[in-house]
Amino acid sequence: MAKEKTHYVCTDCGGSSPKWQGKCPSCNAWNTLIESVAETAAAPTKNRFASLAKTAEVAVLGEIDAVDFARTPTGHEELDRVLGGGMVEGGVVLIGGDPGIGKSTLLLQALDSLQRSGQSTLYVTGEESGAQVALRARRLGLDGSQVKVLAEIGLDKILATLEAMQPDVAVIDSIQTVYSEQLTSAPGSVAQVRECAAHLTRYAKASGRADGPSRGRATCIVLVGHVTKEGALAGPRVLEHMVDTVLYFEGDTHSSFRLVRAIKNRFGAVNEIGVFAMTEKGLKGVSNPSAIFLSQHTEPVPGSCVMVTLEGTRPMLVEIQALVDSGGPSPRRLSVGLDKDRLAMLLAVLHRHAGVACMDQDVFVNAVGGVRISEPAADLAVLLAITSSLRGKPLPKGFFAFGEIGLAGEVRPAPRGQERLKEAAKLGFSIALVPKANVPKNLKSKDFEGLTIHAVERVEQAMEVVRSL
Repeated sequence: MAKEKTHYVCTDCGGSSPKWQGKCPSCNAWNTLIESVAETAAAPTKNRFASLAKTAEVAVLGEIDAVDFARTPTGHEELDRVLGGGMVEGGVVLIGGDPGIGKSTLLLQALDSLQRSGQSTLYVTGEESGAQVALRARRLGLDGSQVKVLAEIGLDKILATLEAMQPDVAVIDSIQTVYSEQLTSAPGSVAQVRECAAHLTRYAKASGRADGPSRGRATCIVLVGHVTKEGALAGPRVLEHMVDTVLYFEGDTHSSFRLVRAIKNRFGAVNEIGVFAMTEKGLKGVSNPSAIFLSQHTEPVPGSCVMVTLEGTRPMLVEIQALVDSGGPSPRRLSVGLDKDRLAMLLAVLHRHAGVACMDQDVFVNAVGGVRISEPAADLAVLLAITSSLRGKPLPKGFFAFGEIGLAGEVRPAPRGQERLKEAAKLGFSIALVPKANVPKNLKSKDFEGLTIHAVERVEQAMEVVRSL
């Protein structure tokens, strides 16, 4: 196969140059030239992008048959939850995370479960040898696993193996180690990552079609991506736009718990999370994640308030901890797992509308368990935790709260409030402080049995209710 010519294209203006330069000759921008495969002037052959989508006539949206995508469960309930029910035929999944977080471990376990259920699988490793993968499988207790392993980083050989084997699921670990001979740049560069991911995506979309490389079942491809120091997936941002699903592996390497979060999913809901516990036999799903986000206090302590947050479709109880201490001339405002700017706003609302001043105090807020909370429904719990720490008085046992706080001091309702209340009641919590609009109409239902609900509309009302408890 003749090597195609390459040139360098500016990511800002689209100008091209036959060789790399520090500054674009067209727009004078620095460090924007990226290597790409040059289009030849020869007679056009088969379109290299034709496999991305079938040619179709213009149709009316209401008349198109909507067929759901066939899914294959991976055998791991938490992973299936994040994927939206399982692997999709012809889909491309990108999973990223810090080194050593457990990406390869989870995918190897998933491939073994798929293989045992009758699916054909292929594990392509570019970072380890086959013996190293086999050694990890032994540690995970996957003795006698029939997963096929290929130690290869050449794109052409990987594609040839995929066309020959036609697996149902293939894992590329990792995309940063794969290289195409059409480009002169080193593996892991922006050009190589983009070009290799594009070829693998085109294969997945074309597999299973009558005019594609395979005639049977479409292949689902899982790409493993590295994460930079800034926490983003290494390589161009366009990599996340090329794939169907983007998953992020989160968690502290010193902790035994891991979170898998869906950032993008064309076949399911986003912001779903799966919770795993790292054990000697690999990653195991956690059926009740609320237990790991709640501290095991025998008695209530000052500065602690439990809230119910939503992660996708799953309500979870998370403990919010606050510590208010005497500060100097420049008091600190620090939050872990919560928005720092929102913390400053809540402190201003607390002072203006509830008369609780923390101007000369250091305020530290933390979400227990390493979970990140981005929804504003945590506002009320944060304010109550801060007030509890400032006064040195703990909240009652079995107490929880949720609700959004506005700048005018109003307590706004949180979405799906009844599901939050049901989850807390199921775990034995008995006192709730919630927005008035989230109070269920049928309080006598068995779902809310033993639960006392206090409804508030303003921040000052919430403080009065807490004082009376």
